[in-house]
Amino acid sequence: MAILRYVETSCLESLSSGRKIMLIYGPRQAGKTTLVKQLGKNSGLKSLYISADLSKNELLLMQRDMKTLSDLTEGYQLLIIDEAQRIKDIGLVLKIIYDEMPHLKVIATGSSSFDLANKTAESLTGRKIVFHLLPFALGEIVQDKNKYELDQNLEEILLYGLYPEVYSVSAGQKRNLLGEICESYLFKDVFQLTSVKYTVKIRNLLRLLAFQVGQLVSVNELSQKLSINRETVERYIDLLEKAFVIFRLPAYSRNLRKEIAKMDKIYFYDTGIRNYLIDNLKPLELRSDSGCLWENFVIAERRKQLLCLRSNVRSYFWRTYSGVEIDYVEEGEEGLKGYEIKIAKDKVKSPKLWHDEYKGGFQLINRKNYLDLLLDGMR
Repeated sequence: MAILRYVETSCLESLSSGRKIMLIYGPRQAGKTTLVKQLGKNSGLKSLYISADLSKNELLLMQRDMKTLSDLTEGYQLLIIDEAQRIKDIGLVLKIIYDEMPHLKVIATGSSSFDLANKTAESLTGRKIVFHLLPFALGEIVQDKNKYELDQNLEEILLYGLYPEVYSVSAGQKRNLLGEICESYLFKDVFQLTSVKYTVKIRNLLRLLAFQVGQLVSVNELSQKLSINRETVERYIDLLEKAFVIFRLPAYSRNLRKEIAKMDKIYFYDTGIRNYLIDNLKPLELRSDSGCLWENFVIAERRKQLLCLRSNVRSYFWRTYSGVEIDYVEEGEEGLKGYEIKIAKDKVKSPKLWHDEYKGGFQLINRKNYLDLLLDGMR
């Protein structure tokens, strides 16, 4: 069955209720093209789809000529520009369309938010609404499998991730598809749209980060191992984060002297990508990293879930210099909640300092109850 992306309903509501330019960010192969074509079909608007991946379309839109744009969109109510980050000065192009063609609604997608966001930030102030589309979330594939079936399929999801095409094929095909995504798509925008000097260094950086999932990340240590300066390492991490390969989890702190406050942890949006990068797609029983793989999976799924729900919850980890730690912390309207993420444990105690100083909630997330958290609000 076709899986409805959770964000589609919100996008359709936005199209029907207003005229703001819709920006949809996400990595390549996450399903953005399929989504926007569905939006065009289900919106009830006569839509024109243009892929900026085709050089002729890229050049056409770069002209910023009002007559050309008017002729191009004549008779249409919705313009869809896919991979819009490829178009030079895309922000100005979208601003012209918004200001001069009040009859036309626009959707623009970008597989590299760092580029599209930079090009549209000033031009589209007050004129845009942003959505994100990442690999499938558990709350989306529950349309295809019930909770029991999801749990039975958990190991395959942990190993191969949830990129739509990878999810939809047999186990024998998954490895090859993961390889294609990593080699053909994962770095494409980072390499093409930025002045990255050492592409091998970026690959090696990702491998190092993949081995350090769940650990404090030392930029100085990475710099030494890669033989590049600290500023370059920080820039590469920033690019990879904005290209939706990885994300940072900062430390939660109220500036208590006992707390670590200046170091991040880094996780992968997709565990299949992480496993492929370290060349380890072995079953869980043969792995020494099942604990950190589980931690990455739960935190990444929670991040996707919160993006789907457009939640204002802020995410952190918490750790003291003595090593007392909570894997994942959320701060929202209901206060602080800490989560210890262990695949096999049945009991853990809330750290005394956490309880005494913050009065924060605390819960263990393990194999028995993870679906309660990761499907909450998604059905």
